[in-house]
Amino acid sequence: MTAELRRRALRVALLALVVRLGVVAYAAGRFPPADDGAFYQAIAARMARGLGYTWAWPDGSVTFAANYPVGYPALLAALYAVTGPRTGVAMLVNALLGAVASGAAVVLGSRREEPQSGLLAGLVVALEPALVLYTPALMTEAVAGELLLVAAAIATAESARRALRYVGAGVVLGVATLVRPEMLLFAPVVGVLGEWRAPNVRRAVLAVALVTGTTLAACAPWTLRNCMRLDRCAFVSANAGQNLLIGTSPLGRGGWVALDRMGVPAACRTEWGEGGKDRCFGTAAVQVIARSPGSWLALVPAKLGMTFDYGTAAAYYLGASNPELVGERAKTVLGALELVGQRIVLVLAALALGRAPGPRSALRRWLGILCAVLAFVPSAWLAFVLLVALGLTLGKCLWKWPAAALAVSAVLGTMLTHAVFFGAGRYSLVCLPAVAVLAGARARATERGWLVGPRLAD
Repeated sequence: MTAELRRRALRVALLALVVRLGVVAYAAGRFPPADDGAFYQAIAARMARGLGYTWAWPDGSVTFAANYPVGYPALLAALYAVTGPRTGVAMLVNALLGAVASGAAVVLGSRREEPQSGLLAGLVVALEPALVLYTPALMTEAVAGELLLVAAAIATAESARRALRYVGAGVVLGVATLVRPEMLLFAPVVGVLGEWRAPNVRRAVLAVALVTGTTLAACAPWTLRNCMRLDRCAFVSANAGQNLLIGTSPLGRGGWVALDRMGVPAACRTEWGEGGKDRCFGTAAVQVIARSPGSWLALVPAKLGMTFDYGTAAAYYLGASNPELVGERAKTVLGALELVGQRIVLVLAALALGRAPGPRSALRRWLGILCAVLAFVPSAWLAFVLLVALGLTLGKCLWKWPAAALAVSAVLGTMLTHAVFFGAGRYSLVCLPAVAVLAGARARATERGWLVGPRLAD
């Protein structure tokens, strides 16, 4: 990595940090943890006191737990052990991760031949309204998406030996997987991206194996802990079965619905261990799907709509955290800012793919325009589907442009995850940082018209 690229990335990271610190300065002390954030805060506080990932029940009993992923509360607990469980500290962690991801975006979007390339990609990530406004939220979606950028930047850089790059990327992805288990899906993608300069099947397979193996190794101690402490082994968390069951219910209209409203399956009413409940709920979900696969598949558009149509995660969280400060009017204003920002990012990403050199250029230009139009209709999830299709029309050339390959993979992975389980607007923040990089990146043609991504070293 050149000295100029490092300086450029550092400047953008500092800008992102300053912007987010301004948000933290206002939010700290005003916005207590809300929704899942309240759970993460409670677990982080217990871990900081040396109590581990345990839960204290009203009757005074304490049990080992792993219902939600451990990664985010563990990050907070490391600092809470020194500072105490102050939510402002958690917000600072979010701000720092957002700043690092903005610097990584510069790296992912840079080219040696163009001194200022990558700058726009970094600025889009640094200033994207939804990512900035979500900084006070003690939630995992943006954190996971930002860690994905960091892992991809490490894997695609030229400043270290291959093995070191892939191990480093795998460690970061291991942390991301402990934050949100579905991030494991992106380990093979990051491995392949590491070989974008000179694609070679053998080296790509080795890269995938090393990145994925390191990711799994980083998660292994926690998996072993779960096997020892819970009534049943769990890879990271013990809520997949419950989430799968929720995703079979039409009552949620594609989103979350309380189990007591759905009705807890009779076989699961006497299961008390987290592992046993997870297995029982998962079994019940599979039975529901097997009885009526068509009905389950019919929920997919609603699930994708829940995930991609409502870009108002920060407004919702802040309103839930402090409804007196963020009432309906403020939520509307903040939500509109988030939604417009995300749609503009989607349009820019679609146009970048549509105008890029490569195969099927006429088709891609029209698809890019159609995707940009669909970004502003109520069923905007169709635009995200089309964005994936647009990327796939590039064929193997997609993998010669890391910013595009990462964005398409991130959107596709998010779609598949929440088509199977259930949707929510905040889940789109997992792929938003990668889409933002693509929105600010530019493709370059070689003599043969192929796509070329960043060249980061002399």
